[in-house]
Amino acid sequence: MESLKIEKKYNIWIWILSIAIPVVVAILFSVNLHDLGYDVKPLSFLPPIYATINGITAVLLVAAVSAIKKGNAKLHERLIKVCIACSIAFLGMYVAYHMTSVETKFGGEGALRYIYFFILITHILLSIIIIPFVLVTFVRGISGSYERHKKLARITYPMWLYVAVTGVIVYLMISPYYVH
Repeated sequence: MESLKIEKKYNIWIWILSIAIPVVVAILFSVNLHDLGYDVKPLSFLPPIYATINGITAVLLVAAVSAIKKGNAKLHERLIKVCIACSIAFLGMYVAYHMTSVETKFGGEGALRYIYFFILITHILLSIIIIPFVLVTFVRGISGSYERHKKLARITYPMWLYVAVTGVIVYLMISPYYVH
C-alpha cells in the first residue's frame, strides 16, 4: 500500500519532532536573556497576540471539521495547514515572550486558583501529547490513508481543540497579573 510507505517515511521525523519540540521549549522556557546579560526589551505585547492565535486555531479547527463533513476535502486540508502554521507561530511567540520577560504569577485565590491550575496543567500536558497526534493524523490525510486518518482524527481533534481553547482561557485568567 503506497500510503503506508509514505507514512513510514515520515514516522522518524514525527517522533523526532514530538520529542525535540517539548525538550527545546522546556530548555528555552528556562532561559531568560536578561539573566544572561542581554539587554533586550521584554516582548510584553505578545501574550494577547498568541492568545488570539490560539482562538483563531480553535475556530479554524471547527471550520475544518465542518468542511470535511460537507465533503470539501481541499478546504479541510487548507484549514488544517493554517492551524498547524498558527500553532507554530504561537509556539515561537510564546517562547520569545518567556525568554525576554519576567515570569507572571497567577494572583487568583480560592477555588479560582485550583481551576486555573487544573486548566493550565491539562493544557500543558495535552499540548505535549498532541504533537505526534497532529503530525500522524496530518500525514495519514496527505498520504491518502483516509480511513486511518479519520479514525485518529476523532481523537486528535478534541484534544487539539481543547489545547487551543484552554490557551485562550489561561491567557484571560492570568492577564490581569501581567507586569507591563
